[in-house]
Amino acid sequence: MDNGNAFAHHAGSSLLHELDVRCKLICISLMSLSLLKATIPALSGISLLLFMLMIHSGIHPWEVVKNLKYFLVLLVLIFISRTMTTGGEAMVTFMEITITKEGIFAGTMVVWRFFLVMISGILFTVTTRPSHVKVAVQWFLAPIPFIPEKRAGVMVSLFLRFLPLMVQKSRQVAMAQKSRCGHLEKNPVKRVKHLALPLLKNMVQSADGLALGMTCRGYTEDRTELALEPSGREIPVMIFSVFMSALILI
Repeated sequence: MDNGNAFAHHAGSSLLHELDVRCKLICISLMSLSLLKATIPALSGISLLLFMLMIHSGIHPWEVVKNLKYFLVLLVLIFISRTMTTGGEAMVTFMEITITKEGIFAGTMVVWRFFLVMISGILFTVTTRPSHVKVAVQWFLAPIPFIPEKRAGVMVSLFLRFLPLMVQKSRQVAMAQKSRCGHLEKNPVKRVKHLALPLLKNMVQSADGLALGMTCRGYTEDRTELALEPSGREIPVMIFSVFMSALILI
């Protein structure tokens, strides 16, 4: 992946790159529903499938882990919370804090599901152009009355474009702090504050510049949209996704 950014689109010729974005959105929705009831064998199969798709799409697993390091910290906190709040057979007790066997199992399952959802989202963003996502969102929302589908499509497209920008800006702020020995700060609250405030300022400035640029170019919602062209592999992929989801949910 270019620049090690797991939240930006990267050109390629893999199955996921050529698949229609509408098909990918439906498959991700089905997989997310399946994860709610997935057991250990099902989660293992989905993990293996996503890993194979990552390799096939040219995504290095280590780059994904580096980009998800803050999300992994959140998963650790979720795991700790589940182990200490789920009742059952006590394994470790320390100062009124009890870690149960059932809590460890429940925490592992929740963290596993969250991680797979995040990996599927990365696969989607890396293999899908934001302009295609915009058209797909409009296509799904067009039959629903009282919803401005074109405006919603633009919002989703801009959100996907700002994700890699936010990662890039956070790296720039972190490098600037490191050059000023900011990484030596021991107080975690101050470290987060010194990272979050400059990042927020940069993102607001970028959003303001984008809005000004769109206004200067006379951007409107009434414009010629991109035509989505199916690759011909959508039907087999949809059949496989529906079959696997039904097998897990039933």
